Amino acid sequence: MTEDLFGAPEDAYAPLAARTRPTTLDGYAGQAHLLAPGRPLREAIDAGTLHSMILWGPPGVGKTTLARIAAEAADARFLQVSAVLSGVKEIRAAIDQAQQARASGTRTVLFVDEAHRFNKAQQDAFLPYVEDGTLTFIGATTENPAFELNNALLSRARVYKLRPLAGGELLEVLTRAIARLEGVTAGEGVLAALAGQADGDARRALNVLELAADMARDGVITTEVLAEVSQSSLRRFDKGGDDFYDQISALHKAVRGSSPDGALYWFCRMLDGGCDPLYIARRVVRMASEDIGNADPRALGIALEAWQVQERLGSPEGELAIAQAVLYLASAPKSNAAYTAFKAAMADVEAGASEEVPLHLRNAPTALAKSMEHGADYRYAHDEEGAYAAGESYFPEGLKDRQYYFPVERGLEQKIAEKLRYLRERDKTSTIRRYD
Repeated sequence: MTEDLFGAPEDAYAPLAARTRPTTLDGYAGQAHLLAPGRPLREAIDAGTLHSMILWGPPGVGKTTLARIAAEAADARFLQVSAVLSGVKEIRAAIDQAQQARASGTRTVLFVDEAHRFNKAQQDAFLPYVEDGTLTFIGATTENPAFELNNALLSRARVYKLRPLAGGELLEVLTRAIARLEGVTAGEGVLAALAGQADGDARRALNVLELAADMARDGVITTEVLAEVSQSSLRRFDKGGDDFYDQISALHKAVRGSSPDGALYWFCRMLDGGCDPLYIARRVVRMASEDIGNADPRALGIALEAWQVQERLGSPEGELAIAQAVLYLASAPKSNAAYTAFKAAMADVEAGASEEVPLHLRNAPTALAKSMEHGADYRYAHDEEGAYAAGESYFPEGLKDRQYYFPVERGLEQKIAEKLRYLRERDKTSTIRRYD
């Protein structure tokens, strides 16, 4: 163990999370899907055969620890840089050290924490040295590598998805940690309660345990002490990151799937994580059009009114109004007919030429326009039987038979479908056909 300038062990002032970091897989908690006996990553580490990799997962699940264990098992030098604090200078220095180590027959693992924060040029700087074997690259990221890392880097590294630690795994971590705190014990159920509060994050759990140990009366961490040091437990959210989009996706799919209870849960999870209620309100309006549409047109109005309440009154009245809208939308009859019709029409427009407006549909505000037969032969629907000009077409001639809107047999759209079928039958039997 090395010492600092004052002669104290280098880890004397390190946080509990660092002091209790395991050095082998035997002491590593969680990630059985990657590290159980027989799994490829476990076998590679046990054999000391390193490869470049991306460790993707939420905070506190052991990404740095796993990288250190892999380097140790391969008898490789471990260099660590943080993409938050480092730039090209630090990258260059790390590569120089790796080249020197290689010359002396030592392998190097370069661990880049928060790898997604490096820009494209910084990520590209690693590639030649990963390619020629100067170093083994291990990156850690909380963000989806497919979106945040270069394809060139991804093609040279395997991606491993790490999961949040389960309650039992966190309890194992805490039990080992408290054994290292001299003269400190935990009351009945305290460690289990702390494991539940940590939400899968071992670092968070260990930091709270260390603080609770400092405040423990007579060396005993009680539930009262734990309550004093524990802040309100914010579930994983990470605004703008994967959890953010996963949770809004879950909310949308619960509404679409007619699960009011599931939708309400994800709405509350997003609020609890600090999401702006106005963002949710905007997405709820989208759900009203995309998934309910004309099966219940009231849904759109209710969603807009909830948005307006949030804008005018703020919290908590606005959040309650959004919750009401979410419950209504989830319970309403479902139709994506308006959504699919819109997409189909847009596809025709984008793929086709700029079709001219037929003469009978053109505006004729001037004598010149009228002389050019704008509006000629237009049939005013209100003058026709049932206010419907049977056989008329409102498309350019080349698109006369297009149909985009197919109402579903649910909610109000069932009535709409009946009416449209009736009108189309009148078109078929009409003696007046626009493009005959």
